[in-house]
Amino acid sequence: MRILKSWLAIASFLVLSSCNNIGSMDFPGVYKISIPQGNIITQEMVDQLRPGMTKRQVIFVMGTPLVRDPYHQDRWDYVYNFQPGGGERGQERLSVLFQDDQLLQISGDFKPTEPETDG
Repeated sequence: MRILKSWLAIASFLVLSSCNNIGSMDFPGVYKISIPQGNIITQEMVDQLRPGMTKRQVIFVMGTPLVRDPYHQDRWDYVYNFQPGGGERGQERLSVLFQDDQLLQISGDFKPTEPETDG
């Protein structure tokens, strides 16, 4: 009887320890929520940015930045993370640099579209 209880305890332990990865199992028909985080960044927003814009004008176009480094007040980082339900996470970044309260440089995943010239 004692051996049976020992085997039962060992079997229970093995079954429970194999379930530690149950969160990654996919069950058919189960809805998984999409998770957006951060600032939505669009090409249209980036195309509105112009060198010389003030910080207030950039906030009007882009919104409040997700990251403001307290040691570098003239660099703002806009970050957008999106993970579709059960899918792979994507990330978009945009850094905006200022000098004397005026937009100096844009860097990251988006580049301003060059205006078309007639000629």
